[in-house]
Amino acid sequence: MDFTSPDTWGSAIYLWVVPFVLGDAVFPPIPSEMVVITGGALAAEGHVNFWLILLLAAFASWLGDMAVYLLFKRRVSHVLDRWSWGRKVHLAIHETIAKAGRSSAYGAIIGARFVPGGRLATSAASGIANVSVRGFSLCAGLGGVLWALWQVGLGYFTGSTTKLPFWASSLIGVGVGLVIGVVVGVIVTRRRGDRSPVDEPFDGDAPQADQQS
Repeated sequence: MDFTSPDTWGSAIYLWVVPFVLGDAVFPPIPSEMVVITGGALAAEGHVNFWLILLLAAFASWLGDMAVYLLFKRRVSHVLDRWSWGRKVHLAIHETIAKAGRSSAYGAIIGARFVPGGRLATSAASGIANVSVRGFSLCAGLGGVLWALWQVGLGYFTGSTTKLPFWASSLIGVGVGLVIGVVVGVIVTRRRGDRSPVDEPFDGDAPQADQQS
């Protein structure tokens, strides 16, 4: 199997966009940007439909944000603490919130997704702060569309301007997006603290005997 061939990726990229972007809502290290940007690069070569990739990415972004928001709004995130892996995920969420800071402002809901880890932090903090479901849903939807347009557009732009193979265009697009995201993240988080600013029960010190994997 030649992973440098667009035929290998082909329509399979449609199946990868939703799970990767959805998973990124809970676990930011998942490389959803790489998948979406690759979709844009493939679209530049005519192998996939630009608008379908955009739609799938935006929908998955909104769905993931809503899942995290509702999880914390309903105060059921303590379910994660029943398992050792869940406690690690829960702790990582609070560490991310500490870096990004708490904000329930609608502008932050839209814009924080462009900062590494900001999407998770803002969705969780908005749920804890009891931001209205309608308001959060609309902002998450708009933010998802803007984010998808940026990511797919970045891949399409690099693919159509560099005339390099799609995988090379993808790497360039990912690199550009990462640099911009890091710069914005440093500017936004440089005055944040090192503790999670949200008040939510967290059983991070549960006895080892209760841990399950």
